[in-house]
Amino acid sequence: MLKEGRCSWPTMATDVFGGERVLAFDLETTGVSTQYDRVVQLALIGANAEGEEIHYEKLVNPRRPIPSGASRVHGIYDHDVRSLGDFSVVAEEVAELIEGAIIVGHNVRKFDMAMLESEYLRLGKRAPKPKAIMDTYELVRRLKIGRPHGLGAQCTRHGIALENAHTAAADAAASMLLFWRLSVDHAPAFRKSIEEIERWAVHGNVSAESSDLGRGLSDLTPVDALGKIRIDDGHMVLAFGRHKGRHLSEVQFEDPRYIQWLLSPKGIEDDDARQQVKAYLEQVESP
Repeated sequence: MLKEGRCSWPTMATDVFGGERVLAFDLETTGVSTQYDRVVQLALIGANAEGEEIHYEKLVNPRRPIPSGASRVHGIYDHDVRSLGDFSVVAEEVAELIEGAIIVGHNVRKFDMAMLESEYLRLGKRAPKPKAIMDTYELVRRLKIGRPHGLGAQCTRHGIALENAHTAAADAAASMLLFWRLSVDHAPAFRKSIEEIERWAVHGNVSAESSDLGRGLSDLTPVDALGKIRIDDGHMVLAFGRHKGRHLSEVQFEDPRYIQWLLSPKGIEDDDARQQVKAYLEQVESP
């Protein structure tokens, strides 16, 4: 179901989303494995760049029995989806909505987007790539807001009514309202570009101190959207993790298993950036 009208979302503390397609995203699934479980319900709720409301909500057939434990959580049973098409039926519509959009959700980076990528891989297709991900789970942790960090608990803490919890549309809408509340209560942290907010949520404040490579890492040009890899005088440098501040070529020689992980979607999420890093490492390997 796709509805359009004027969006009534509250105004953010800053105009960080101005002129962007912004969609709260949530999935309900057969389980918690992003690799093996399947989508049974999805919702994308928000507005396009002109401020017109988007409400897309679908049930899909996972082509496998829904475990009773999962059904008790989200209230979706086999008989609810038996006559419906599987994810392939909605894949194109979902890709059109997510591609280039700002996606908002709670634990959306590690769960919902990872689950979605698996669904597209099963179809032999590339998963859609959002412009940025505003993960409210990452944000509440970065802002050092007290536990528990789950969506329900954070909504209660911030005075947000979460009705029909564990339905995709309700959870998506709640995560958008939580983002708004965070942007109001912690406005200085959101006076940045979309890209800067996302990097800060994932990595925190990058130290301005100079490394043994010369300039501070924050001064270097990022290769990927999150700034995990940066360019220093033609060399690729790690800007996070246990090898932070070191050339990739050095790490490849000393810790090849780390590089193998880095080149997976769990390491660098950006497909284009992964290809750039692979090409760079192949170049420095060759005589």
